[in-house]
Amino acid sequence: MASASYRVDLSRHMAECDANYRRLLTLLPSLFDEDVRRLRLRLPGAQAPELRFLVEERAPYTTTLAVQFKGGASAWHPLIRPPALRLRLYHDCQTAEVLAYQGQDRFEARYAYPNAQMRLPDEKAQLNAFLGEYLALCLAQGIDAEPLSLGA
Repeated sequence: MASASYRVDLSRHMAECDANYRRLLTLLPSLFDEDVRRLRLRLPGAQAPELRFLVEERAPYTTTLAVQFKGGASAWHPLIRPPALRLRLYHDCQTAEVLAYQGQDRFEARYAYPNAQMRLPDEKAQLNAFLGEYLALCLAQGIDAEPLSLGA
């Protein structure tokens, strides 16, 4: 029985990236003025996970961000690294995409499966969906925002 190969749904992918851009601007209203921002998610009865957004590069039409996750309800398992993402925001198009995850970068739109890196056929779409789900959680649960001094 032959399985159908994965086909990129460009409209869906771009809609996710556009929604992520809007979510990021809602969470980071002073993105254009600050280089470092720390956001804490409010969860009842749990230690709040912390997200750190660090501007790595600013250009006239783009911003590159590093997103680091710290702490959380379980303070992450010792054998599982917390997610680490690099994002690029394209201000002229008002879209954002994941550039790197856990130190891996250069994701293709689709992969043959199996492949040497053992990436899923829709790896890039899944990474952008993960970002969208996490940002949506932050917006739904509410956040306490506080600036992070460069020395902290």
